[in-house]
Amino acid sequence: MLSKVKTLTGYKLEGRDGEIGRVHGFYFDDRHWTVRYLVAESDWLTGRQVLISPYALLAVHSDKQTIAIDLTKKQIADSPSLETDKPVSRKFEGAYYGYFGWPTYWTGPSVWGAYPHLIRDRKKWDATAQGDESWDPNLRSTNDVSGLHVQASDGEIGHVEDFIIDDETWVIRYLVIDTRNWWPGKRVLVAPQWIERVKWNESKVFFNLSLDAIKKSPEYTEATPPTRDYESALHQHYDRRKYWIGDETVEQRQAARNTKQANR
Repeated sequence: MLSKVKTLTGYKLEGRDGEIGRVHGFYFDDRHWTVRYLVAESDWLTGRQVLISPYALLAVHSDKQTIAIDLTKKQIADSPSLETDKPVSRKFEGAYYGYFGWPTYWTGPSVWGAYPHLIRDRKKWDATAQGDESWDPNLRSTNDVSGLHVQASDGEIGHVEDFIIDDETWVIRYLVIDTRNWWPGKRVLVAPQWIERVKWNESKVFFNLSLDAIKKSPEYTEATPPTRDYESALHQHYDRRKYWIGDETVEQRQAARNTKQANR
């Protein structure tokens, strides 16, 4: 399911042995634009950031406004500590992933290191499948990046208002662009894969899309998550490849969730 970051912010986090805290934000990498950590706001662990990897995120329950976490409070308390407001370093990540025994996402050619999809089943991990490619991720906070100015190929178009996350794969599917300061009341979606470059020091993101193309793109309405029909129209408008084509795993998971909900 596609969910806005602002919608998920504030959701309760339910661990194996009780409530862990609430969603405060997310860290994503600026290469694959994939969530690497959920940031939890917790009263019982003061003075440190509580980070939860997608490996431990079991399910988002929008009806209850909760996210199920496959960890206990003790596991989180005993995990490597990261002081509040400190950047997430490679040293911390190495210790963190080593503590939980998860495959590292920065070693290997795919979005999740050796794997193209997020695999939580330890029995399906191949201990030898690491690959030779290793990269240094720059982690960005969704709270800090909101407000980036959006530059089309021929002028400024708006600013980043929010992010839309696939809460099954934890990939950022779209940036929500607010264009109201440039023309009357319209929000549009653009995919991170369409970004030409980002100047983080100038808080600007550049797309190789014209102002006219963005103006004429399907309007995004915040009342409901984007439907597959809307996504199809959006990709067709920009003549971009649909990310779900050929990805039967995503479609099968969605069908399974729909069947499960229908049988409740």
